[in-house]
Amino acid sequence: MLSALTIHHESFPKKIIGHSFNELQMINSTNSYAMQKVQEKLAEHGTVYFAHHQTNGKGTRGKGWESKSGENIMISMVIDMKFLAIHQQFFFSAAIALAVFDFYFKYAGKGTSIKWPNDIYYNDSKAAGILIENCIKGNQWQWAIVGIGININQLEFGNHAPNAISLAQITQQQYDVLQLAKELCIHVQKRYQELHLFEFEKILKIYNTNLYKKNMLAKLKKDNISFECVIDGVAANGDLMVTNGLQSAFTFGEVTWEILKIK
Repeated sequence: MLSALTIHHESFPKKIIGHSFNELQMINSTNSYAMQKVQEKLAEHGTVYFAHHQTNGKGTRGKGWESKSGENIMISMVIDMKFLAIHQQFFFSAAIALAVFDFYFKYAGKGTSIKWPNDIYYNDSKAAGILIENCIKGNQWQWAIVGIGININQLEFGNHAPNAISLAQITQQQYDVLQLAKELCIHVQKRYQELHLFEFEKILKIYNTNLYKKNMLAKLKKDNISFECVIDGVAANGDLMVTNGLQSAFTFGEVTWEILKIK
């Protein structure tokens, strides 16, 4: 056991996430830019790209991510994933969601949660989004490009984001976005280290503890049919477990949330 831990420790990247912090004034998408740098072999583990303004920000499932210039965190991180198997992708997604949760909870406090699979919510409003894009070669998971968008100082949101909320709206304070982005890297580094030690059970347990609508009634939609159910939790494979008479499991993309438009 000791030798296995020793070998594992030696394989841990010596450079921390954020050791190379690149500040960009304007870019189409930090994720696209980071992916290009990886493909050109101009980025290494822990390289981070922060943008003050994105012209074509990416959200999940092909959606865009809009943000007012200079007011929010828009960041992409290049992370070495060679130590994990492709089928373990959800644990990585959960670890990143936890890192963003840790960061946001520090400032927003109670009311912060993780909406499956990896959005950060404050009560019933979206505070942050995560987009993970992978570089896979053969059967080896080589790199993950982790894009994180967090609403920080923005006070008004358009119709494209009716459920959005920012830290400034919650706390009635303005923040140094660049400094918060660097602090975020520290939280990601912490959860990445846990992942590197294969602390999967711990990660999943804390993820479920902070899950949006856990043990509560929620409204989901599948194939254009809405239904109510109790959110039981998320399984190790990333499936959302719910009870609606019987327990059911849903994969990402199979159901969508129906959340009351509060604005």
